[in-house]
Amino acid sequence: MNASTLPQENYRDMAVDAARDAAREAVHDLEMIKAASALTRDLLTAKPAIYWADFLTSALVGYGTLAATVSMAADPSFPLLAPLIAAFVSILALYRAGSFIHELTHIKRRDVPGFHLAWNILIGIPLMIPSFMYEGIHNQHHMPRRYGTADDPEYLPLALMKPYTVPLFVLVSALGPFGMLIRYALLAPLSLPSPALRRIVVERYSGLVINPEFRRRNPEGEEASRWIMLEIATSIWAIALLAATAFQIIPFAAFAIFLAIASGTMVINQIRTLVAHLWENDGAVMTATEQYLDSVNVPPPATLPELWAPVGLRYHALHHLLPGVPYHNLGEAHRRLVAALPIESRYHAANHTGLGGLVTRLVKSSFTRGR
Repeated sequence: MNASTLPQENYRDMAVDAARDAAREAVHDLEMIKAASALTRDLLTAKPAIYWADFLTSALVGYGTLAATVSMAADPSFPLLAPLIAAFVSILALYRAGSFIHELTHIKRRDVPGFHLAWNILIGIPLMIPSFMYEGIHNQHHMPRRYGTADDPEYLPLALMKPYTVPLFVLVSALGPFGMLIRYALLAPLSLPSPALRRIVVERYSGLVINPEFRRRNPEGEEASRWIMLEIATSIWAIALLAATAFQIIPFAAFAIFLAIASGTMVINQIRTLVAHLWENDGAVMTATEQYLDSVNVPPPATLPELWAPVGLRYHALHHLLPGVPYHNLGEAHRRLVAALPIESRYHAANHTGLGGLVTRLVKSSFTRGR
C-alpha cells in the first residue's frame, strides 16, 4: 500500500463512520420520539380549571404577601424576620405566577379562554414583562434547525465560556426591573417619534432573550395589534408608578420593596435558566436526541425543583421532546416514559438529581473548556 494513499483512505473511513453514527442517531431520534408520542397521546389537552386555580392562587398569595411585607416593614413593632419571610414567600409566589408566560406561548387562546388577557393584567403589566416579550421569541427556541445555534434567542454556550460568565449571568438579572422601567417609562414613549430609536427598541429591548446577538423582527398583523396595546398599557403603568413615587403617593420604601421582590423573581428565574440546559453546544445544528440530551429534567424524588422550576419547568428536556403537553400533564408523561422505556434508552440520560450538581457541572466545564 502506497503511503501517499493512507490519508485519503483514512478520510474515507472517517466519512463512513460519520455516516454510520448519523444513521444511528436518526434511529435513536425516531424511536424516542415515536415512543414518547404514543405513550402521551391522551395528555395533550389543557385543563382550564387547573390553569386558573394555580395561576390565581399564586398571584393572590404573591400580592398578598407583598402587601404584608410593605406593611410590616413600615411597622417597627414587627421583628425584622417577619417582612423577610413575607418577601420570600411573595417572590416564590409571583415567580410561579410569572412562569405561566411560558405556557402562554404553547397553549392556544381557545384552549383556556381569557387566560392570556388575565395573565397580562395581573402579572405581565404590573411586573413589566408583558407576554409579547416572550411570545414570538420562545417558539424560535423550539425550531429544530435553530436550537443551540447563533439564531436561537434563548441559548448561550455557557459551558464553553469563561468562568466569570456564570455568576455574571445570574447577577445581571437582579437589574431586570430597573431595565424594564427604563424600557417602558422612557424608551417606549421616546421611540414613538423616532424611527431609528424605535428600531433599536424593537430589535434589542423587546424580548426576554439571553443571546445578545439576537435581533427581533417587527411584529405584523394581529401580533402587532396585541403588542401595541400591551406596550402602551405597560408604559402607562411604569410612568404612573414612577410619578406616584416621586410625588410621595406611594412611599419610596414600598416602591423599593416592590422592585426588590420583582428582582428576586428574576434572579430565581435566571438560576433556573442556568440549569435548564447543559449549554454545551458550540453553535452547530443538533439532532433531536442531541437537543434533548442538552436539556434537563429534574424529576421527583427531588422536591425543591417545585419551587425553583415551577409550572412544569422541572421537566424541561421532556418539554423539548413533547412541547404540546401542558404543564400539568408533564409529571404523568414522565412517569409513563420512565416505566416504559428500557434503562439503556437515552430518555433517562436527561434526568438529573438537583440544582447543585448541575451548577457544579456547568462551573467545572467553564473552567476546563471556557474560551
